[in-house]
Amino acid sequence: MIKLKAALASVAVAGALATVSAPTLARDTINIVGSSTVYPFATVVAERFGRNTSFPTPKLESTGSGGGLKLFCAGIGTQHPDITNASRRMKSSEYELCQSNGVDEIVEVKIGSDGIVLASSREAENLDVTLRHLFLALAKEVPNPDGSEELVANPYQNWSDIDASLPNKPIRVMGPPPTSGTRDAFNELALEGGCKTYSWIKAIKSEDKSAYKSICHSIREDGAFVEAGENDNLIVQKLTADTNAYGIFGYSFLEENSGTLQAATVNGFEPTMDNISSDQYPVARSLWFYVKKAHVGVVPGIQEYVSEFASEGAWGDNGYLADVGLIPLDRATRMEASRHAGALEIMTGDEL
Repeated sequence: MIKLKAALASVAVAGALATVSAPTLARDTINIVGSSTVYPFATVVAERFGRNTSFPTPKLESTGSGGGLKLFCAGIGTQHPDITNASRRMKSSEYELCQSNGVDEIVEVKIGSDGIVLASSREAENLDVTLRHLFLALAKEVPNPDGSEELVANPYQNWSDIDASLPNKPIRVMGPPPTSGTRDAFNELALEGGCKTYSWIKAIKSEDKSAYKSICHSIREDGAFVEAGENDNLIVQKLTADTNAYGIFGYSFLEENSGTLQAATVNGFEPTMDNISSDQYPVARSLWFYVKKAHVGVVPGIQEYVSEFASEGAWGDNGYLADVGLIPLDRATRMEASRHAGALEIMTGDEL
């Protein structure tokens, strides 16, 4: 009897460990989280995948890039997402979080390019701005308008306060929260891009990177910038109702709403597919998704979904994703990315 109890106890412990160490919870539908910018593209792929295969249509949730990576990196097991989308590359800190939680086999797939636009209603006065204009309009602290090399709380209330060529109306911009990859990319490409046009601020980077980033990436909190959540469609609706407001979101949302919205010219370049793909438009960025390899073969259809997304029919020059605003990678890069995705090659973290 004692031996029997010991044997049963051993079986119970082994079962518990198996539950913890492997993704054994029942689920037959792919679970995808992440970027609101990538969400429309992933939705189109998921819907086609559900229609054209025997697998269920994947479940998607728009959580923002940072929020999606946090969920993705929380652990192995089908209570956690299988795939997360991102409108910026995974950070080294996020990779380390994944590793610490046992998510040590991650497949990184670069899917295409996108531009971040400053959009407004077609009934509004459109903007023709520089990166410096954007920094002065939205940064928390800016160089003193008297020309001295010191920072002051942002004093600019109207666009025309920054430059007489800009509209004489209040600075009011709606944009994504800090958890959004679009916010991260906008801070890096637009705000920092304008910030470093001041040579004395740029010089701070070599002395104190943390202080430099704080100056160049901090958005004002006095009401001129309004966090509108992860729902880009909500920003679109507000812009059509308010001709004094501007909104920050991905190029694909501009394409979807081109009948009612227009986009600002930045540093002399309009956000067109050609300008974004050639990196002439200064607020262009790459888009990604990440796959948890430990879930492949456990949740049905993950590898097949990845193959569909990475097919020429989807992300190619004439693929169906180009029809909804994705800007394809150049052919050589795309072919390499497709091979990499098909083989489910594991990232090492050295790339970050």
